Amino acid sequence: MSTGAAVRLHGLRIAYGESLTAEVDLEVAPGEIVVLLGPSGCGKSTILRAMAGLLEPVGGTAEIDGGSGEQCAMVFQEDALLPWRSARKNVEFALKLRGVPRPRRRAEALDLLHQVGLDGFAEHLPGALSGGMRQRVQLARTLATEPRVLLMDEPFGALDAQTRADMQRLLITVWQQHKTTVLFVTHDVDEALLLADRIVLLTPRPARIQRIVTIDNPRAPGARFEPEFARRRYEILAALGDTAELVATTTEEAS
Repeated sequence: MSTGAAVRLHGLRIAYGESLTAEVDLEVAPGEIVVLLGPSGCGKSTILRAMAGLLEPVGGTAEIDGGSGEQCAMVFQEDALLPWRSARKNVEFALKLRGVPRPRRRAEALDLLHQVGLDGFAEHLPGALSGGMRQRVQLARTLATEPRVLLMDEPFGALDAQTRADMQRLLITVWQQHKTTVLFVTHDVDEALLLADRIVLLTPRPARIQRIVTIDNPRAPGARFEPEFARRRYEILAALGDTAELVATTTEEAS
């Protein structure tokens, strides 16, 4: 797979009708994981959709290594797998669209399913898989397109806490292997802190960059148990104005 691409959002403006949804300037280095964090409905997902070419900006540009969004692939919260195709055949379909010759597809699909921890489940239909397993298939199918930028729109939001933690670890494992540039949308501050090189805090709609938080030692083992993690979490919640969670956090730490 190709290594990650540089991303440059320059004066990117997105609107629905007369309403401005987002206005962003941002540069992302190749192979970096950047998390977009902000209030519900602020326009985080809209930014990703514009990058993927699913929405037409009203101004500015979204450049991937100086080109368009064709090198991007998007992972949604809903897996959108083809229910009549097995896990392997879902991945093979993406390989077919990429132009991979038929004799190579099976082996490449099985290798991608192995990378996401689905050995032994290649012939299962999506309906026979758990939510976490379906997201693994979706990730394998997305990687089959060899994206240089992976756009992830709250991909783990519907999963239970344990499965979500497993998927976060899996994403890091896969990222370490492929070094794809990742832009990840979440509402979860802890998830942002566990995944990101940088966290982009966005204002309420229209989404503008309020602040960028750089993680000094990103994805360090046991990071969530370090005092720095709690300090960063408090700092981000304060910046986002989440006073209810701040009170709960302060009470827990004091007890």
